[in-house]
Amino acid sequence: MSESGPWSDPPSEPESDRDTETGSAPGSVRVVMDADQIARACARMAHQILEANRGAAGLVLLGIPTRGVALAGRLAQAIAEVEGTTIPTGALDITMYRDDLRRQPTRAVGRTHLPASIDNAIIILVDDVLFSGRTVRAALDALGDLGRPRAVRLAVLVDRGHRQLPIRADHVGKNLPTSASERVLVRLSEVDGLNEVTIAREPDDSGDMTA
Repeated sequence: MSESGPWSDPPSEPESDRDTETGSAPGSVRVVMDADQIARACARMAHQILEANRGAAGLVLLGIPTRGVALAGRLAQAIAEVEGTTIPTGALDITMYRDDLRRQPTRAVGRTHLPASIDNAIIILVDDVLFSGRTVRAALDALGDLGRPRAVRLAVLVDRGHRQLPIRADHVGKNLPTSASERVLVRLSEVDGLNEVTIAREPDDSGDMTA
């Protein structure tokens, strides 16, 4: 996508929310965001989205399954509390647009739900973790087959770095420096029954397409 949105520098976050520790023993797990921190991050992103868009007009939130859909719902609720309006919210399945299908050709195809026409809309793509950028690239390809938005912007709960493609998020809940051998896991109550973000050191990397 050549629009400036996903390549613009992400907004800064309060120093108190930054987590600069990256070293952890193999197999160890530590919590880097708890339920309250996730809630505050979502509220902050909702305000950023409204400020960047100068209101809620024309917005459509599309979550990338699985947890991106839950996050999109939370952002829509936070926006509604500020603006008093319902934001169209849906899901964008990217399974058939992934670049690792030949490695794992038996992936189950998910469901895309468009709550409104995306033509000339301001699409906010929502995902839990931004890593290599390949998931977002697949989402942009999927969007291109569904319509022509006026603009596409990206909101992620966690940006962990290590990009392989020239993609940046417009709205970031937390910038989390990591090493390539670490794994960031987001758990949300809608999917997992609890709210937390953890980081763990893994002994190796599978090499499959990551977020």
